[in-house]
Formats: sequence, structure tokens, C-alpha cells
Amino acid sequence: MFLIYQSFLFLILLISPIIIIIRIFRNKEDKVRFKEKFCFFSKKRGAGNLIWFHGSSVGEILSIIPLIKKYEKDKSIQKILVTSSTLSSSRILKKFSLKKTIHQFYPIDLYFFSKIFLNYWKPQLAIFLESEIWPSMFQTLSNKKIPLILLNARITKKTFKKWKKINYFTKSIFRKIKIAYPQNIETKHFLKKLEVVNIKKIGNLKFIDTEQKNQNELDEKISIKLKRSKVWIAASTHADEETIAANAHILLKKKNKNIITIIIPRHIDRVKDIISKIEKLNLKIVKHTSKNKNFKNVDIYLVDSFGESKKFYKLAPTVFMGGSLTKKGGQNPLEAARFGAKILHGPDIDNFKEVYKLLKNYNMSKKVKTSKEIASSVKFKKKTKKGIQIKNFGSIIYKRTIKELDKIIYNEIKKTKILGL
Repeated sequence: MFLIYQSFLFLILLISPIIIIIRIFRNKEDKVRFKEKFCFFSKKRGAGNLIWFHGSSVGEILSIIPLIKKYEKDKSIQKILVTSSTLSSSRILKKFSLKKTIHQFYPIDLYFFSKIFLNYWKPQLAIFLESEIWPSMFQTLSNKKIPLILLNARITKKTFKKWKKINYFTKSIFRKIKIAYPQNIETKHFLKKLEVVNIKKIGNLKFIDTEQKNQNELDEKISIKLKRSKVWIAASTHADEETIAANAHILLKKKNKNIITIIIPRHIDRVKDIISKIEKLNLKIVKHTSKNKNFKNVDIYLVDSFGESKKFYKLAPTVFMGGSLTKKGGQNPLEAARFGAKILHGPDIDNFKEVYKLLKNYNMSKKVKTSKEIASSVKFKKKTKKGIQIKNFGSIIYKRTIKELDKIIYNEIKKTKILGL
């Protein structure tokens, strides 16, 4: 099975130039740094020990920022390598003042590339996040006796069924994991069935607050103008959800003349399409990146730049969380909830079942299916105390996570010193 997997990836490698060109054209790939995926590294490793974190995209990388900041201050750790697969996630780290953290794109999972990657970076420890299971890299890490941690692990019922179809091969991969920390009970159950040797539940990293002082402040002029109106947010929206939010705005406007709906799409490359659809509803739109912002009679404030969500969550008492009306499994509602916002969501929240269960217990979330239901559920008063409770819960998970990782990291550093590596 491993040979079939390698053969399949080799075929993809042959057509990869075409794939890369298309992705560059669609602004989904870095024009220069895409070469890192083929192990042409753009940064030097440098001397000293190195710990490696890998996450697929934005959500995973954001969830480990508090951990990275902690280990940035640790003198016993010389380098921190962070890899990811998407262009948007590569931009995230630039927003933080990190001195010894290096970002590279994750290589194609051919055994050949995995070997080159590990020979170059020589990590003391590999920490993979959520659903990032890569057979070639896992095998190479095992061969080189580099401990592999699966942090904030997430296995859904759907992915579990897929892995079970190749049961023998799957178990051989999952046995390479030294210890897994599942983010929910469902994942813990599936990890046991996949024969992960060591499993320990410490909580979901996404409860941890990643806010930085003075970094998530909205421009004062924009903030003042928005505060003069009643605002609510449709965040991390996917195709069609913007139109649903716009129709909810039309209904809300019948009772609230001074209302602005803030739309923050999941993918900003869709902005032109979003504007086209909303303009057909005769609504006035202002783009966040527009130099001339005329707020007179504005209906929709469209956030067309990346990484701005938190700045707006501070303003809005109600946030509809996208990806939940379009069978995407939902997006992370915790950033908005930490600011005391009421969370509205569609029926599809498979990615965050336990999170929404907690929010429901706190009376902070509500399921909606239509524009009419959204409009009738929007409130203009924050639940600040509930938001503080969620922040405190995140602090507990942070302390548990650091305690666990410290034991493993310092043990590996100690081994390296003894062996003189």
C-alpha cells in the first residue's frame, strides 16, 4: 500500500508544474516560495536544537501562537520551525514579532522529499496538528527515531471511515505517533480504534486566547463610525452565505434604520463575486481597503483584507459563523465568543461539535437556517461575563498543554546533549 501511495504522489509530481501555475494565477501559491514544497529551502537552519510544529492552514497556526511565543523566550531552544501548506497561513506569522521562528511550506509527501527535509532541518521533535497525517513523513520520522506528537488531534467520523478502508496500512501509520492529544472525546475514541499507543486528553487548543495587545485594534476613525451604528457580523463566510447575510440585513433594516452588516469572507479572493451578488440586492457596500470610505447610508462593510477578524469581533454583539450553511463543517467560533458575542450558526458544525456544545450550555449560541431566522436572532448586547469565562477556560488548557510539551521537549533536548549531537 505504501508503494501505491508513493506511485500516486509521483504522478501528481509530474503534473505539479501545471497545478502550481494555476494556483499562482489564483493567488493561492507564493510565486517564489512554492519551491519549498520541493525541498528548495529559502531559509538556513542555523546551529542548535530545533523543535518543529506543522499545521495545515490558518486555524492550526493561530492555535499554536501562544505556545510558540512561550518557547521563543526559552533559552534552551535555539530554533522553532513552523510549516504549513497554504499561502494564507504563511502570512499569519508575519503579524507576530518572532525572532527564532522560521516558516517554510510543507513538502510534498514523497519519501524522497521527507528524507531531504529531515536531513536538512534535523528537528529534535515533530509536533503535528489536528488532522495532519502524512504517511511518508511519519515513516521517515520513525526511521530517524524523531519523536512524533499529534497535538490537538481531530479525527471525524467521515475521515475515520476513510482510514478504516485501508486498515492495515492506516494502523501502521498511526502507530508511529508517540503520543496523541485529542481535542474531543470523539477523536479519542477513533484514535484508540486506530491503535495509537499513547493518548491523553488535555483540551482543545482553540480555546486558548491568541490576542496580542495593540495588534488587534481597529483604526480609530473606522471604529468611531461603526460604533455610531448598530452592527453585527457574518464571519468566515463561504459562497452563498454572504447573500444570506445580506438578505438578513434587509430584514433587520426594516426595524433598525441605523444598521451596518460587516461581512468577513473566509477567502478574500472571492471579493469581486461577493460584491456583484450583493449589489444586485441594491445594497450599498464599503470595502475595508477602500481609501475613500463614505459611511453615509452604508449597508454592508466588506472586510477584504486578511487577518482582520478580531478587530471587528470587539465591536459586534452578534456573529454569524460561516461554513455552517454550506456543508463545510463550520469555522471556529471561539475568537468571537471570547469577546462576549452571541454566535449564530447553521446545521453543519461537525468540525466544532464540542465547542458548540459548551457555547450552548453558556447560552451563547443558536442554530439558524435562513435569513429570516438570522435576522430574528441578532441581538445588540454583548455577553461579556460569558466571554471572560471562555478566556479563563482557555488559560487552563494552555497551562495543561505547556506542562505536557515541556516534559517531552526538555527530555529530547537532554538526550541530544548527552549524545553530543
